[in-house]
Amino acid sequence: MDIIQQPLRFVPGETRFGQRYVWDVPIRLTHWVTAFSVITLFATGMFISWPIVGPGTGEPANHFLMGRVRQVHFASAYALMFSFIVRGYWFIVGGRYARSGMPRFWDRRWWNGLRIQILEYMSVETGPAHVGHNALAGVSYVVMVGGLGMFQILTGFALYSQSNPGGFWDSLLGWVIPLCGGSFHTQMLHHLASWGFVIFFILHIYIVLFGAARYKNGLAGAMISGEKFFREGDLDL
Repeated sequence: MDIIQQPLRFVPGETRFGQRYVWDVPIRLTHWVTAFSVITLFATGMFISWPIVGPGTGEPANHFLMGRVRQVHFASAYALMFSFIVRGYWFIVGGRYARSGMPRFWDRRWWNGLRIQILEYMSVETGPAHVGHNALAGVSYVVMVGGLGMFQILTGFALYSQSNPGGFWDSLLGWVIPLCGGSFHTQMLHHLASWGFVIFFILHIYIVLFGAARYKNGLAGAMISGEKFFREGDLDL
């Protein structure tokens, strides 16, 4: 059933607030692995595209600075890929909160919930609190993290495959580079798409701090403890 239609109700005489374990270990683990991987990928990617730090004195080959940065970049890419695999698996087998906030583009009530959340974060209207993800959080994770992340994984490993023609990644993703118009265009698209994570990161931090301050539900620390507070009237799955 739709998250918008499930307000929490209490039996008369019960406490009007509570605490619930919402984000289990796989969700929290993949959240932080994804976050640190993306930050590392962005930092090393910027250096690869514009190496502002020189290797020092002597022959560059003796320092291997760019090579080390690329090693860290691709190691982080593997961490991001495995994090996506684990999160996708847990989306299927995990509890109900592992799927909370999933976009329902065919449901008018979902679009209404999305509108309410946008107005809420713009401080135009006061919307309801959610125990799990709300509609705006769900669509932003699917599009900005899932969609953009998969694009970066595909284009990134396609570029990586050029170091080993005919190898595993070339056999698996060799079609990506021709589809994007060649190696140069693939690299440019990969670079430009990385700025989408910067935009998402800024909005994500704002929304978390905004929600934690307005609802007093432990939102800021929920991805560490896994628990959130709720009150009567909050929306649940």
